[in-house]
Amino acid sequence: MINIQLSKFNNRKSPLPIRRTLSGSICILLIASCLLPNPASAQKKDTTKKTSTIDINSVYKPVLRNAVKINFSATHLNADTTAPNLAYNIPAQNLFYAYQPIPLQPLALEQDTNLYLGLRNYVKVGYGNLSTPYVSAGFSFGNGKQFLANVYADYISSKGKLVYQDYSRLQVKANGSYFLPDNEVYAGVTARMREHFLYGYDTALYKYTKKDVRQQFQDFSVKVGIRNTTTGGFGINYDPNLEVSHFTNVNKLTETTFILTAPVEKQFGEAFTFRVEAKADITAYSTKNLMPGNVKLNNNVFQVSPSLVFSTPRFSINGGLTPTWDNGIFVWLPNVFAEAQILENVIAFQAGWIGRYTKNTYRNLSEINPYLQTMNAQLNTRETEYYGGIKATLGKHFNFNAKAGYVTYNNLPFFINDTASDNKSFVISNESRVNNFRVHGDISYINKEKFTVTAGLTLNGYTGMKNNAKAWHTIPMEFTSSFRWWAFKQVLLKADFYAFGGSHYLEKGNVSKPYLPGSDFSAGTEFKINKMFSAWLDVNNIFNTKYQRWHNYEVYGLNLVGGVRVNF
Repeated sequence: MINIQLSKFNNRKSPLPIRRTLSGSICILLIASCLLPNPASAQKKDTTKKTSTIDINSVYKPVLRNAVKINFSATHLNADTTAPNLAYNIPAQNLFYAYQPIPLQPLALEQDTNLYLGLRNYVKVGYGNLSTPYVSAGFSFGNGKQFLANVYADYISSKGKLVYQDYSRLQVKANGSYFLPDNEVYAGVTARMREHFLYGYDTALYKYTKKDVRQQFQDFSVKVGIRNTTTGGFGINYDPNLEVSHFTNVNKLTETTFILTAPVEKQFGEAFTFRVEAKADITAYSTKNLMPGNVKLNNNVFQVSPSLVFSTPRFSINGGLTPTWDNGIFVWLPNVFAEAQILENVIAFQAGWIGRYTKNTYRNLSEINPYLQTMNAQLNTRETEYYGGIKATLGKHFNFNAKAGYVTYNNLPFFINDTASDNKSFVISNESRVNNFRVHGDISYINKEKFTVTAGLTLNGYTGMKNNAKAWHTIPMEFTSSFRWWAFKQVLLKADFYAFGGSHYLEKGNVSKPYLPGSDFSAGTEFKINKMFSAWLDVNNIFNTKYQRWHNYEVYGLNLVGGVRVNF
């Protein structure tokens, strides 16, 4: 606001204030200038001095406004409750001999590109009663980075107190891997020879030579494959491999098998994985000197198993199907199982609906019963199982696992004595369909490598047979346990206990009879003399029980084997 005052002194000294706005004051000045008389036109000159003043007073004071200050008020961040989903890509491990620690030794001026692999070679020899020589050896080659090869060899034989109660076992195995930047090329060769004798006959009624009752199995197999050690840009993992085996029972049969497996998996994001595995299992079987005539057959199984896996840190589920062609017969097999952790790393529930095929080749069945007669047919077993269970980790050392399942078998082989002749060998009695309610539980206590105790129990209840009166020579109850304790730095104590429940066998005249349960307790020790030498002792069947897992085939009684072990 501007204050303007106009004064005129004509014998008056009191000013006449006039307040106007700035614009109004200017207009008044202009009008006043026009109305005032002109001194040039006056009739009489006025010599009186007249003075006019204009005082302009302003009461406006410019003020600089204070700048507006923005105040930031701090707020607490919201807690992130989202559990991270961590996907770990564990590279392929280069494993050496089991339970062979690599000692750490200081090396002066050693190039860090050289891998010191420690004492990887050993020879273990011993001898025991029942004329039992024992030899075991292992050798390793390569630096573990570009190439690694392991060679194992084992031999043992014994002669029992009964006629032809002898056996021997020889195995030589070599595995090797060649490491490329992103892949591992691996191969393995195994040569095995097992010799058993059919001594389960009445020696007072039958007289056989050793050649007549000999079961001499020779098995030669080769396996090659390639797998990726790092996941490429497409995120695909693969492991195709081929295994070829040639199995013979000398002068009785020949069996050749090709198994081609091609598993591939692709991960999508952090939770989903798609897997597919194609498998071709081809077997050619032929007999020699079989009466009344030889048999030649093929046993082929083809499978494709796609599945989608959803996995989180607390829950995982595998959903898939397995279309299978069993010698031209097509069938769908389920492949669904899941696991949920109730308490992280403490308790987990598991459930599933799965199906599988077991090929009943002579090679596979003779691993179960070495006194098997030459077969004239092969039927594969289809198994479907519904199961549920729980796994728990109690504290830092206890682990517990329990599972119950309902299993249905199609074409399950039962072993029965050859009652048509002398009972010394076993033949296959096929069961078209049988049910089994199976319960399994195991527990373990592990304290690093110093102390380990494990125990497991399996119960089987076979029902619903249509072709057999009993589930011949099956095991209704099986208990296993082991104990390992490094009592001192140089002393290892160990023990094993095995027990099974009795089942039924078929006597001549189609008479069903039960056989007694059996148990076997073994113990041993190993004493480290120094870095290279150790002494060991194993005592088997300490209670000297003469049980029979297979009818007419009594096991060895008390036997012990001891010797030395050299590491270099």
